Amino acid sequence: MPLRKMAEILTCFVLLGFVAPLAVASLATHSDRPLSERVVAYAIDAHLDAQRKTLDAVETLTYRNLTPQPLDTFPFHLYLNAFQPTSSFMREVRRDNSSFSWEEKYRAASQVKSFVVAGIGDLTSQIRFISADDGNGEDRTVFQVKLPKPVKPGDSVQFRISFHDQFGEVFARTGYKRDFFMGAQWFPKVGVWWQGAWNCHQFHATTEFFADFGTFDVRLTVPSNEVVGASGVEVVSENHPDGSKTVTFRGEDIHDFAWTVEPEYRVFEETFKGSMGPVRMRLLMQPGHVAQASRHMAILRQTLDHFERWYGPYPYKQITLVDPPHGALRAGGMEYPTLFTAGTAWWMPRSVHLPELVIEHEFGHQYWYGMVATNEFENAWLDEGINSYTECKILDDVFGKDVSAFDIWGMRESDDDEQRTSYRTAADKDPLSRYAYRYMDENSYGAITYGKTATVLLTLEKLIGEQVLQRALHTYFIRYRFTHPTQQDFLNTVEEVSGQNLRWYFDQAVYGTSILDYEVAKASSDRLDWYEKKPPEEKKGETLYRTMVIVHRKGDFIFPVFVGMTFDNGETVRERWGGQDRWIRYTYDKKAKLVSAEIDPDTAVRLDRNYFNNSYVVEEDRRASHKLTHYWAVLVEFLCQVAAWLA
Repeated sequence: MPLRKMAEILTCFVLLGFVAPLAVASLATHSDRPLSERVVAYAIDAHLDAQRKTLDAVETLTYRNLTPQPLDTFPFHLYLNAFQPTSSFMREVRRDNSSFSWEEKYRAASQVKSFVVAGIGDLTSQIRFISADDGNGEDRTVFQVKLPKPVKPGDSVQFRISFHDQFGEVFARTGYKRDFFMGAQWFPKVGVWWQGAWNCHQFHATTEFFADFGTFDVRLTVPSNEVVGASGVEVVSENHPDGSKTVTFRGEDIHDFAWTVEPEYRVFEETFKGSMGPVRMRLLMQPGHVAQASRHMAILRQTLDHFERWYGPYPYKQITLVDPPHGALRAGGMEYPTLFTAGTAWWMPRSVHLPELVIEHEFGHQYWYGMVATNEFENAWLDEGINSYTECKILDDVFGKDVSAFDIWGMRESDDDEQRTSYRTAADKDPLSRYAYRYMDENSYGAITYGKTATVLLTLEKLIGEQVLQRALHTYFIRYRFTHPTQQDFLNTVEEVSGQNLRWYFDQAVYGTSILDYEVAKASSDRLDWYEKKPPEEKKGETLYRTMVIVHRKGDFIFPVFVGMTFDNGETVRERWGGQDRWIRYTYDKKAKLVSAEIDPDTAVRLDRNYFNNSYVVEEDRRASHKLTHYWAVLVEFLCQVAAWLA
């Protein structure tokens, strides 16, 4: 019997609950064995009503108790319930943006209609909503069910859940826009037993996701004119007499499942030769953006190549890239296992690398979140931040270090500089280690989680070496893929690979909010015979001067820096200061005057908040084009988006 036909039959049996999901042959990865422990197995049969914007489904979830203790209480996420005016998510959106106005079109909901446990019976009446994070009794994003008897270690339990979804217009990540649907966080998803307790946070405005690895067998019934994209690989598509079709997907060793449909998608496909086998690159493009299809495919291919060479293999057989339609940008720039959304506009010059940046970044999450599945609720920097750093490195390598963000109208900007600029806006507000939903506000969350982490790692590579940090990330990926590592696991790996004790740095950069800011407080050259009533005329190379340079540590972050001095006879002096004291004075007696003094002349200390006070020059250079570029960076990207919106 052909493998495809056998897979179709086995998938049907799984959905009907006749056989264990693990019996299905490996279809979605290039591995002949499971890559993860496969704690969960989801089989979902879903029907989309594209006119009413609703979905009805039956979910069969098999959960394996791999913990050392019996479990009798199970929590579940219902993410769609965040899109209601009294949810914690919406309260936080309004808290951080007082101009936000609620509109009924954003309303979404997920309702569990029945909850049946195999061998136990109907426990729908036992559903209890909980809000352990903030005590908001009106939040409905987490519920739990207590079983009358516990599931023993090593045993499995099967839940059969019937649920109904009402989609709202895309507000964040999921929903519809005209004929476009993004089905993200759309099904009841069990929490993670982690570090001796259930981890199942409410859905917050600044949090994302955390779930166990497993298998997904999903049947989507949609109108027959829809173009469908989803996590995993397509197993079979069947047309029905009523004008609908059912498309079946299989996902393996992933921890979430997302899908999208739209009749207008234009489909482009290419193949990437991965180290474990061929990877099907599938691009779902908007009709108005087809001229950019080759551009999207090129950066996706380059990104796959860099991640495979630098960090480790991509084991899945497919990656799906989704281009959301105009007006649905809030569904763009999001990551799901083996599927992610990008974001572009009809007017996007090739010299503005915003589409490439988004594609590279969101694909990067296939590694930092997809396979190395850290807890995004609690340590968002481990996925968003590490991913932002690898984004800088790859875009620098693809486009060139000084132009990785854009190179237009005589202005250039690197992605490294954009990350640092973002970090500077909230440098002292929150530590990286803070839970994502406890940041001061969404601006601090973005600046610290993305910008600061990237800047911390860019600075770290100057301490331990760029290649050493790359090896550390490779080691971290290989060691912890398909698991749930902690921030301590990451820090320990960096110390192990570098062979250095970096506690002094991590304590400040990861766990603290200290500002790193050094300045040239004073610099001068004074004649040694200044006290003479009638000193001889100054003669270059003959008159003796005493030069003094005072370097001041303005912030509380202690970090070693180099200080470079240049004299008018061409001589240079380079000093290294550990920064433990608040200031240091350098004194030189030379037959030459000081021309300039500069802290960090190699621009290695990316964490320094203010570069403008790092130098002293006798004669100013008024060409300061590089500094002005920083101020133009946001404007250029804003103009591109305005042009797209007006179109």
